[in-house]
Amino acid sequence: MSADGNWKITINTPMGARTVNATIKTNGDTFTGSTSSDMGSQDITGAVDGDKLTWSFDITNPMPMKLEFDAKVEGDKMTGNVKLGMFGNAPLSGERA
Repeated sequence: MSADGNWKITINTPMGARTVNATIKTNGDTFTGSTSSDMGSQDITGAVDGDKLTWSFDITNPMPMKLEFDAKVEGDKMTGNVKLGMFGNAPLSGERA
């Protein structure tokens, strides 16, 4: 499994769908990259476990909270879950951009 590349990820939040554009570069059991969205832009680092990726980052828009991602990559598709701080969980889906 290679998650390397550019991804368009949609998070189905209680406030509607949000899109995050991500760039991922794996290196063994870790990865680095960056994200950009209406919630802001930032560098990310995460873990790789087989076909699974996990990472987190803090946002301030629309309100301050930590987003925790748990995703599975299958070919050019990504599925998973995002923990939205105190607001519970939201499903995510993505595809290579």
